[in-house]
Amino acid sequence: MKRYNPRYYLAYGSNLNVGQMSVRCPNAKIIGTGEIPDYRLMFKGSKTGSFLTIEPCKGKSVPVAVWMVTGYDEERLDRYEGFPIFYYKKEMIIKTRLSWFHSEAYENIKAFVYIMHEDRSHGIPSNVYVKTCLEGYKSFNFDPRILKEAYLYSKNKVEEVKENA
Repeated sequence: MKRYNPRYYLAYGSNLNVGQMSVRCPNAKIIGTGEIPDYRLMFKGSKTGSFLTIEPCKGKSVPVAVWMVTGYDEERLDRYEGFPIFYYKKEMIIKTRLSWFHSEAYENIKAFVYIMHEDRSHGIPSNVYVKTCLEGYKSFNFDPRILKEAYLYSKNKVEEVKENA
């Protein structure tokens, strides 16, 4: 197993689910929350299902939880996310509201995020997946309308493809 220093990870989908993350990445710790500016949330996937991803979109933003993960946790996330075939990693610097302060303490943090390869088609997620993501949204007090907007955006893209086929 590789050994490297802990890193910050930006979660926007099912890895917002604290219970799921405690099993998947037992050493991960919540650092805070933030937003990825000028990105849009959407569902894309493969024959095995549709999952959340992000893409650049001026004026939109994606709420994220910021986790500190160990090398062991990151390796487990890589397997779960299908890295590097299904998702790739991108480094970002985002303004993070630190959770250990009860004030408005912010810090710019360099973190990695998983992004699904752009050639994947839009899709409709399973109800179980959406429920898992919604539980995470509730845990971090994120606006669930953002998730609903991602669902409707992806659904419209799927319908456009069907109409043009």
